[in-house]
Amino acid sequence: MNSENFVLKREVAEAVRENRAVVALESTIISHGMPYPQNVETALRVEEAIRECGAVPATIAAIGGVIRVGLSPEEIEYIGKRGPEAVKCSRRDLPFVVGKKLDGAMTVASTMICAKRAGIKVFATGGIGGVHRGAETTMDISADLDELARTDVTVVCAGVKSILDIGLTLEYLETKGVAVLCYGTDTMPAFYTAKSPYAAPFRVDTVEEIASFMKARDELELGCGTVVANPVPEEYSMPEDVINAAIGQALREASEAGIKGKATTPFLLARIKDITGGDSLESNIQLVLNNARLASRIALEYVKKR
Repeated sequence: MNSENFVLKREVAEAVRENRAVVALESTIISHGMPYPQNVETALRVEEAIRECGAVPATIAAIGGVIRVGLSPEEIEYIGKRGPEAVKCSRRDLPFVVGKKLDGAMTVASTMICAKRAGIKVFATGGIGGVHRGAETTMDISADLDELARTDVTVVCAGVKSILDIGLTLEYLETKGVAVLCYGTDTMPAFYTAKSPYAAPFRVDTVEEIASFMKARDELELGCGTVVANPVPEEYSMPEDVINAAIGQALREASEAGIKGKATTPFLLARIKDITGGDSLESNIQLVLNNARLASRIALEYVKKR
């Protein structure tokens, strides 16, 4: 697994080799998703939550052009302080960051790629990317979706980020053959809110069901990933009218400022945090912790079936 440009932390390598539960974590949420120092504090809390569940955390980032699967607290602090100065890495950016020996923060897509290479099958994040609103004219569709279609890693999230077009994202995933398993709910979670107007493609109520699905997917050799959509805990779910108003205002501001492409999501999340007086940030933190705990339980159940 290890090479000059791709290194597994010893703890992670041993866990993978011994078929113990490992949960991959992205680093864009640290560099671009939250302000410092809350980003570092949250990243360390998430790792601790995974350990408390009995699994091994593997936060993934590139430091000086070396992709590291599993970071030390000091490396997490470094990425947190680098913030948006670290390159936001999707599939296309990985060779550039490695070749130029840059620092890079991993998105959902690149985390999936690195997790698969490392032998990690479960990944926890906040929300996946998707089809942006207005994509019928901009063609702005997250690379996360195509990565889910070709990389067999299970991504535990709080649904599609509500700044996106959830309906079109679900249609796109269906076309690509990616199953969306909604945990304990009949509707698709919408990141900041536990519910959305969209029906759950598949409902599952236990981690055993999810692990069995993963095992069947492996045996069928479908080669695609899976989305596990885990609703934000009710006490941290934001009122729909409040969050929708904030999203609408942030989208207008992004359009007026001419913000496009990979800069869009970080801008929108930051503006929504400001507009909601920080409430959206607290919701974001809690949903990530909730996803990490569920991902740990899935990973623990899955390794029993391998």
